[in-house]
Amino acid sequence: MKKRILIFLLMLSLIPLNTQAKDINSLSSPSAILMDGYTGKVLFEKQPDQKMPPASVTKIMTMLLVMEAENRGEISFDDIVTVSENAAKKEGSHIFLSVGEQISIRDLMKGVAVASGNDASIALGEHLSGSHEEFVKKMNERAKELNMTNTHFVNCNGLDAEGHLTTARDIGKMTVELLKHPKIFEFTTIWMDTLRNGTFGLANTNKLIRFYDGANGMKTGSTSKAGCCISATALRDGMQLVAVIMGAPNSQERFSDASTLLNYGFGGFENAVLGKSDSIYKYLEVSKGIKQTVGVALKNDFTAVVGKGKKDGITSVENLSEMLNAPVKKGQVIGDITYYDGKTPIGKVDVVACEDIHKISFLYAFEKLLFSFVSL
Repeated sequence: MKKRILIFLLMLSLIPLNTQAKDINSLSSPSAILMDGYTGKVLFEKQPDQKMPPASVTKIMTMLLVMEAENRGEISFDDIVTVSENAAKKEGSHIFLSVGEQISIRDLMKGVAVASGNDASIALGEHLSGSHEEFVKKMNERAKELNMTNTHFVNCNGLDAEGHLTTARDIGKMTVELLKHPKIFEFTTIWMDTLRNGTFGLANTNKLIRFYDGANGMKTGSTSKAGCCISATALRDGMQLVAVIMGAPNSQERFSDASTLLNYGFGGFENAVLGKSDSIYKYLEVSKGIKQTVGVALKNDFTAVVGKGKKDGITSVENLSEMLNAPVKKGQVIGDITYYDGKTPIGKVDVVACEDIHKISFLYAFEKLLFSFVSL
């Protein structure tokens, strides 16, 4: 039975998608949003704050908590998890975990990201927090921290449950946060793989990974109440986009709508370099320093997604002191620059000193005065 299911999934995964562009205003899905994957800037939206069940797109938060725990050094992908009865019996999509089975966090993450395993998601949550209930509490706490104001999780797998709701905007927020962990692409970019020493095949439920240029994640989901959902991410020419679709009438429309959003983003926007950090931005005067000026520069390059051809319309406002007081330390933040698209702020970058400027001491002043007399 398992083998027949796997063969069916593999055959289904080979059916090509229609990823051709259609009009951005003709989305069949009731709720959608397109974001810059680095800043969360909204590029397009359609009823993005409508509360809806998210199905397995829920697992983005599950994966985020795993990635954050790994980043803090609390877990390793090679850690072994012993599967509980609660995880093994979970219905819906699964990777056929058995009670007492020992499996690595790495393989469980594959099971979640690629095959959308509900059992794998429960196993990860229990391993991180001791119980599914405690893990869900952490999910909701993290949602509040990310200002996901219209989200409430009841489980970590996305099965339909009373009160388990979120929005396209909130899904976008947690997807942007997950993108801050590059190791996630080890899992979300897999098209096909195996578990259990090659005896169990996996095929990615996100068909864009194979059929959309630049696709690198993130998660699909579908239930009878949620319809077909996806948070789709793609990277081209340094521009990372997040397209969220909720409540599509079928799987084909879900992928078609996500492709339309991504096509709109890549076709109409660019990742523009607005400020460079590799040169002196300007010189500022220094009071009571052994030098009268100090060069300052941007702490890092500043890039932003802007409409194609609109880079020259971006303005900036400096927040810099006219005079600095010595001592000044190299790397010291002395102000910032805020960039605007019209009246809308699109980001801020710190400005730092490029060198040390020591304060004039009595001995230094005396030596300078003595030198001036000698040189007469």
